[in-house]
Amino acid sequence: MLKHLSIKDFVIVDRIELDFMPGFTVLTGETGAGKSILIDAVTLALGERGDASQIRHGCERAEINLTFDISRLPGLQQWLDDNDLQGDPYSCLMRRIIETSGRSRSYINGHAVTLQQLRTAGEYLVAIHSQHAHQSLLQKDAQRELLDAFAGCMDQTRAVRMAYQHWQDCYQQRIAREQRTAESQEKREQLEWQLQELTALNFTLPEWQTLQADHGRLSHVAALLAAADTAVDVLSESEQAALAQINSVNNQLQNLLEYDSELKAITDLLDAAQIQLQESVYELKHYRQHLDLDPQVLQEIEQRLSAIHAAARKFRVQPEELPSLLETISQQLSLLGSDEDIDHLQALEAAAHTDYLQQAQALSVARQEASEALSQQVSAAMQTMAMAGGEFSVALIPVEQGNAHGLEQIEFRVAAHKGLPLRPLAKVASGGELSRISLAIQVITSKVGTVPALIFDEVDVGIGGKVAEIVGHLLKKLGRERQVLCITHLPQVAATGDHQWQVEKSAGQAAHQPVISTITMLDQQQRVEEIARMLGGVNITETTRQHAAEMLQQHAQPL
Repeated sequence: MLKHLSIKDFVIVDRIELDFMPGFTVLTGETGAGKSILIDAVTLALGERGDASQIRHGCERAEINLTFDISRLPGLQQWLDDNDLQGDPYSCLMRRIIETSGRSRSYINGHAVTLQQLRTAGEYLVAIHSQHAHQSLLQKDAQRELLDAFAGCMDQTRAVRMAYQHWQDCYQQRIAREQRTAESQEKREQLEWQLQELTALNFTLPEWQTLQADHGRLSHVAALLAAADTAVDVLSESEQAALAQINSVNNQLQNLLEYDSELKAITDLLDAAQIQLQESVYELKHYRQHLDLDPQVLQEIEQRLSAIHAAARKFRVQPEELPSLLETISQQLSLLGSDEDIDHLQALEAAAHTDYLQQAQALSVARQEASEALSQQVSAAMQTMAMAGGEFSVALIPVEQGNAHGLEQIEFRVAAHKGLPLRPLAKVASGGELSRISLAIQVITSKVGTVPALIFDEVDVGIGGKVAEIVGHLLKKLGRERQVLCITHLPQVAATGDHQWQVEKSAGQAAHQPVISTITMLDQQQRVEEIARMLGGVNITETTRQHAAEMLQQHAQPL
């Protein structure tokens, strides 16, 4: 339950410290006194977006602190543990600060957190029912969410939504694959014959290098033989062969060494030259012997080169790029997929659809049971709210193939009076009837929730008299099970409260002093005065006070 609220420099509140109590607490005051500021502060501390305009004029920042007893909320305790947000045992402190710069800071148990974490924790702690709830009640999505909350199957709805999304993802993947397969059939055929031709060519880069070298050699074999013969002749076999002449010169110089030793260096060089030239002659003769003179070999090489160049022209690449082109075509073919890929995707889609149907059918069963219970309870409540003979019904309208929300559409229907047919709520309920039905639904659905604190913000708008007193009894009864806070303008509702707070707005004596709002917990006598004010307006008579006291006395008895 909510134990303490601290507000500082928020809108027209300078500082308020409130200790909350179990049961049903009513918050009253003149219009414009700032009653809704309390709700705004709580929602801000629970993760609602805020801005610098909410800071009290002339102040640097606004600050709101909430303290909760979470001893009966094991789910929240576990969530705090999982997110390392532990604080004092069985206590949760939520804090929100807004600065004039627009910067906002949020804390749980002293740990800095995000707004989303504030909202997540707040969902465990407080449920706020707005005075505009009856307007949202006309929307299909709101009706579905309200029924699911009443049925306690929010986890199931999330599971159905995820299962539906998974099914649709599988469906889209299968459709995309089939479209790509159909569109790429021509491309597949083209790639397959390209792959076949290149594979049959059986061409590699090492072969290309060898072919070029062999072709260059064989196509010039006559010139190479002639050059080799000439070189051998000039070096060693002609009458004026270089080796013979160098040998003669070297012998002459050798004979003269005894006269001049400096010739030794020259003869050594000539000896080396002779050796090198002799080795060259040996290599030339060996080279000449191994030159291939077979024209058939050259013809075969030229035919192979011609085939390679033809393939390169056909595929519009350089010959040396043909091997990489073969690899690229193979990869493209593999990416096109096959019928086996489509079969696999169809199997995945079917499994996802089956899972969705199982989840959605289980949700339908829960919704059917909840719709019957909600219909009965709201219809019963209508009998006490000046709608005797009226009937409320929750219709489950089948949706072909289902959607992310399940296999049915939820529609609230009502017959405001006996004998009238059930028709959609948005088409038949008047403003007053809609307010009463909305309030009955909110009270009934609140009973089945687990949130310990409920706040009703002027949800009694549009009702009065006997109906207002019945509403007060409903809220008081709900306060036996939960902590309930209700902002109200109706004395009939205020008189049923276990506790009453009064909101007042006052201005300072000096012109520059701002307007501020304060909240006071009323004792019994002060409650008489406040309810008398709500009954009688400006001029409060003793008769009005007596009436107020009687109302309080009457509702002081346990329900």
